[in-house]
Amino acid sequence: MQIQKRLILAVTLLLLVLANFTVSADNVQLQQQGLTLNAHWHPVGDEWQSRPVILITHGTLAHGRMEITTALQDLLGDAGLSSLSITLSLDQDQREGMYDCETVHRHKHTDALDEIGIWLDWLQEQGAQEVVLLGHSRGANQTAWFAAERGVDLIRKVVLIAPQTWDADYAARSYEKSYGVPLEELLEEAQALVKAGKGDTEIKTPGFIYCPQATATAEAVLSYYEPDTRFDTPALLPKIDKPVLVIAGSEDDVVPGLPERLAPMADKGDIELVTIDGADHFFRDFFADDMVEAIRAFVEK
Repeated sequence: MQIQKRLILAVTLLLLVLANFTVSADNVQLQQQGLTLNAHWHPVGDEWQSRPVILITHGTLAHGRMEITTALQDLLGDAGLSSLSITLSLDQDQREGMYDCETVHRHKHTDALDEIGIWLDWLQEQGAQEVVLLGHSRGANQTAWFAAERGVDLIRKVVLIAPQTWDADYAARSYEKSYGVPLEELLEEAQALVKAGKGDTEIKTPGFIYCPQATATAEAVLSYYEPDTRFDTPALLPKIDKPVLVIAGSEDDVVPGLPERLAPMADKGDIELVTIDGADHFFRDFFADDMVEAIRAFVEK
């Protein structure tokens, strides 16, 4: 009888451990306008609220568990910093992994701003007292856009890794080179539909972002391709009233020339600029260590 009681107790304790593991799992989900949003939560220590939390936004059509964001969370955790890596929904329910180019693109570039705000609210509800916004590539542009136009007191600092730049002429030339047709033709079709109140109409495009022969709504096309200087992250920096760190890779061929372009702002003390020699757009391997060391030093100033 005694043995049976001990067995029952052991099984009960095991179930409790498993239950606690499930409850404390790193995946977090929130509901927003009928969509389930996903994020990966990595708190460090029992008193994580007393230190800044890093909110990470990924790049174009990617996700919160891609290589660079996973490395960031692991290394930030080693440095004693908690982090939340979000996966932008891109108008898909419970989205995980890379965006499927066969799916109709209904998302907008600025949807990310709303979702950053939602996750900021969640962090505040958990007890976070200070948040550092961090974004990579297009996510860095969306992060800077949020900080420039929707900044809240909870935000302490902003970190932009290889942030997106933009030029209208270059964007048009690049689109025609990639897809063989002028961007203006696609914009005119999308603008006409939106003006007629048919923004949700699907257009079979020659290409949409990285997806050839993709289908996108007229509103989505305008959101990503209609000229707007705010796509150019350096243009947003003077509007951010928080300390900003920009991290660039010397071998980045996705956002080339970033260190040279930002050097005048860094020289005036408007931003802090760190260029990691030899790093490309994704800061793989030991370059990730250099990146996180720069972030840690900036956060702890």
